[in-house]
Formats: sequence, C-alpha cells, structure tokens
Amino acid sequence: MNRREFSAATACVLAATALGLPGAVLAQGKKPEEGGDYLVLDNRVGVDAPPGKVEVIEFFWYSCPHCNAFEPRLEAWIKKLPADVTIKRVPVAFREDFVPQQRLFYTLEAMGKLDQLHAKVFRAIHNEQQPLNKEGLILDWARKQGLDEAKFKELYSSFGVASKAKRAQQLQDAYKVQGVPALGIAGRYYTDGSLAGNMERALQVTDYLVAEVRKSPR
Repeated sequence: MNRREFSAATACVLAATALGLPGAVLAQGKKPEEGGDYLVLDNRVGVDAPPGKVEVIEFFWYSCPHCNAFEPRLEAWIKKLPADVTIKRVPVAFREDFVPQQRLFYTLEAMGKLDQLHAKVFRAIHNEQQPLNKEGLILDWARKQGLDEAKFKELYSSFGVASKAKRAQQLQDAYKVQGVPALGIAGRYYTDGSLAGNMERALQVTDYLVAEVRKSPR
C-alpha cells in the first residue's frame, strides 16, 4: 500500500511497532545487519551538513504518539552527540492533511522559536488533546504562546515555509520513509523501529552507522 494512503495510526506504527516492547530487543550486542537492522539507500541523498560532519535526520509527525514517546529519548541522545554529528528534524507528510503541521514546524523555525516550542507542540497534542491539524487551530495555539499573530500567519503562508515543506517531502521520499519515527544517516542509510526492533535499538544502529561513515566519509 502506498504510504500516503496509510491511516494515521499505521503511519506511526509501521516504524515504531516495537517501541519499548521487550521481545524486540533481540540482540543488542550483535553487529547491526544491512537489510535487517538498517537499509542502504539505492541512491545517495544530498546533505546539508558541512564537510567533516555526519548528518542524522529524524523523520517525525507531531500527531504520532510514538514520535511523542520517542522525543525524550531522542533529546537525551542528542545531548551526548559528538561534535562531528549534526541532527536535523524533518516533519513528514504522508497525506495532504499532514502539511499544516509541517508548516507549523518550519514557521516556528523561521521565528527562532523552535527550541522553545517544539516540545510544547507535542504536549499540546498528546497531553492537552489539541489536534493542531488545521491552520485556524494552529494560529490560535500560536497566539496563546505569545507569538506575534500577524508575523506567524505571514510566515506560515510564505513561499519560504512552503519550499521547506516541499523539501521535507522530497527527503521523505528519497529516504523511502515508511513510518515514523525514523532515522536517516548521512544520505546513505535508513533505519526505524520496524527494522531495528525498537527505537532504542535504532539509535544504537545509528551510532554504528555514524562510525561507518567516519571510516568512509565519501
């Protein structure tokens, strides 16, 4: 089935099936295997990281409960990243109704408010039961966060934000993302909870792949 036809639940579950399930942590000490724990992309994807840096992408969707559950673990992992690893978050759009949250992400980024409000978006959706899936709901939420409503609306509808949302979809397609959360490494590799067994293991696989990239940076 085309991933854009997935239900909202399936879009999350495919990549995070084993988030926290004990049976999925099969071989934590075992070397990650290509085709099992991760995939090698048929075609390399361009990266934004400068030479000498390894780019890791987290593909996510704000309304995905598994992405929400993964966020604290990812944040802890990010805090321990070595200096040569960069992290980039990319909001996916498996369907057209995902796009408003893509625009929300890139609008917050354009306003310099992403670090401050990224976690609050997850909290609003999953703890406070605010869907934030339509422009009007998003604008109302942004106003309540003390953001300049006119500026937010201008950026939300801007060409720049639309271009970033389009680029996000191109990256999603290039990495062949099947569900979220998922991780792309250096434009070469892809892993997620279904492949690795769970997202904790996916982070371990990512660490392994980062080391592989260091051995062969080109």
